[in-house]
Amino acid sequence: MVIIIGSGPIGLATAIELKKRGLESLIIERGCLVNSIFHYPVKMTFFSTSDKLEIGNIPFISHGPKPTRQEALEYYRRAAEHYSLNVKLYEEVNSVEGSDGNFTVKTDKGSYFAKKVVLATGFYGQENKMNIPGEELPKVTHYYDEPHRYAWQNVLVVGGGNSAADAALETWHCNANVSILVKYPTLKPSIKYWVKPDIENRIKEGSIAAYYNSELIEIREKEVDIKTTDGLITIPNDFVLAMTGYRPHFGLMNKLGIDLTEDELQMPVYNDDTLETNRKGLYVAGVVCGGMDTSRLFIENTRIHADHIAADIEQKMG
Repeated sequence: MVIIIGSGPIGLATAIELKKRGLESLIIERGCLVNSIFHYPVKMTFFSTSDKLEIGNIPFISHGPKPTRQEALEYYRRAAEHYSLNVKLYEEVNSVEGSDGNFTVKTDKGSYFAKKVVLATGFYGQENKMNIPGEELPKVTHYYDEPHRYAWQNVLVVGGGNSAADAALETWHCNANVSILVKYPTLKPSIKYWVKPDIENRIKEGSIAAYYNSELIEIREKEVDIKTTDGLITIPNDFVLAMTGYRPHFGLMNKLGIDLTEDELQMPVYNDDTLETNRKGLYVAGVVCGGMDTSRLFIENTRIHADHIAADIEQKMG
């Protein structure tokens, strides 16, 4: 038995490749199937074309040139059903005890025997906190879903990337009074090419207020304090959408005994060819391999991890 922690696209792909080789696997997921994609904004469109997101040699047909979140959810669910993958949802892994060939994976619901373990948890599971007063208020969210609830409200979007641009534009189209706070001099150049002109033009015409080189200092029930280049200002506020990015589950990697690089990227240490970590019999797969470098690894260029891991496990397990 191989246990895969995480039911994202790469976790599913790994289970599929193992099954093709006659190896049994169990996927354990703390949320729903492809939990990270489920938490994308409801109207999100992928960067990549659908063929770049395919797993298990199953064609991914989308209605447009680039697939939507909803299409991806259906595609990966159908892929899991097609291969009859063994998946346990809403179950969180707490520890992996034992050694190569004799692991015990303990969760909040039970324990399981495994000869090998694959960690494929991505980096979308933990938000980057701002660590400021008021961040715990109910009106603050790090996961934007859809704009309707923000109609006619004072909304502050924190961040300068794709998520921030999408949230600002969608809530503005729902007649919210939107401001965007960016800690840098400009929005990120990596914003999707079909979105960037729209957000820049809305800022230029004054429809969306922008605070560059600025920092959110405090959040209160009906207002927020912002440190700008011109000094401290206070603006009315009903909701804060903190699109500040996410990070891998470093706490879990530490629990599992996976070494991390000592630089700011905190990448897991693994064999480039096999994806096996310093802990023998324990592998990493997908974007979790990049640590804090969240702009280098994606679904499309980590699908190959499934092949490498499955081939190595097949060879070692005979």
